[in-house]
Amino acid sequence: MTETDPIVRWRHVLGRFAKAQLPCQMTAAQQRMEQALDCLYGQEYRGRGVRGPSTPGAASTEKQPGSLDPSQLNVPTWMTEIRQLFPQETVEIIEKHALERYGLTELVTDPTSLEKLEPNMDLLKAVLTFRSQMQGQAVLQAARRIVREVVEDIRQRLENDIRRRLLGQLNRFQHSPLKVAQNLDWRGTLRHNLKHYDRDRKQLIIQTVKFFSRVERRLPWRVILCIDQSGSMANSVIHSAVMGGILAGLPSLQVSFVVFDTSVVDLTDHADDPVELLMSVQLGGGTNIGQAVGYCQTLVHNPLRTVLVLISDFAEGASPRELLARCRQLHESGVTLLGLASLEDEQANAFYDIGMAEQLAANGMEIAALTPRRLAEWLAQKIA
Repeated sequence: MTETDPIVRWRHVLGRFAKAQLPCQMTAAQQRMEQALDCLYGQEYRGRGVRGPSTPGAASTEKQPGSLDPSQLNVPTWMTEIRQLFPQETVEIIEKHALERYGLTELVTDPTSLEKLEPNMDLLKAVLTFRSQMQGQAVLQAARRIVREVVEDIRQRLENDIRRRLLGQLNRFQHSPLKVAQNLDWRGTLRHNLKHYDRDRKQLIIQTVKFFSRVERRLPWRVILCIDQSGSMANSVIHSAVMGGILAGLPSLQVSFVVFDTSVVDLTDHADDPVELLMSVQLGGGTNIGQAVGYCQTLVHNPLRTVLVLISDFAEGASPRELLARCRQLHESGVTLLGLASLEDEQANAFYDIGMAEQLAANGMEIAALTPRRLAEWLAQKIA
């Protein structure tokens, strides 16, 4: 597209109804691009009542649910077209617009369409959002594939680092055969290889590299992850599921996984399986944080060995009185409390109810927006 005639590019931007004002010769591929873009973005015109049927024989100017009418392309065919015609980064943007701006839910409720989609974070959020509309084994299997691939990608990026942070500090009195760069004992390496110093070349020849081992913590701590599953928390829900699976695999660490909106669902039985966790989540709905924290309070058996992590935007839909009272009771009993406005990779930016967060902080809850790695560091400090 970088070498395309600017008039052709403007035709693609403005749609076929710019043909009279911007006449030009287009190749067959460029015409296919115009049609594929028009199938989706032409709905902007129809939404304003200024565009009629764009193909002969189209019965209505209204957008039909789960379709790309009035084009002759159906959803799977359209998806094949855009993947053949546009680069991957452009395809991801178009698919995101189809779901979020134009409500093309067939992308995530039709098995043929789902099989064609490339798993990514935005697609996973769409799958979770429309999970309740998915019917049939084929659709669920396709959705599960997407969930599994995205979760596995996140897990591979996070697991080793998180396990290392939580399993223990460096043991500087013992070496390990495991070659982990962060565990490098450079002083010990220099000492051990001094006998290999080459006097003629004045160089130290390194034949053996020493690495410290780590002290493993085996304290009986319970970590309760209490996750708000409202639509705005999608990224945090996904990273919480992956984090829960990693934590559940650590020795002597008991993990409870609770999700809530206006009701509370205990998914602890699936805490070690992020795919099952996410397939059980339904994004959206109201928010009753006080009720959820009250349920988590019943899971506390040893307050001094319990960490409760509330992951929410703190926008309480019920009266805040119960939430603040529960928070105060848990803090006074010795439970370690953390309120996360966001649990996301990279910068962990968040929009949240600042006033409620301040009230929770005044009642004993630390408030933060963290990445999973930073959460692991925080947990390591608290359970040391």
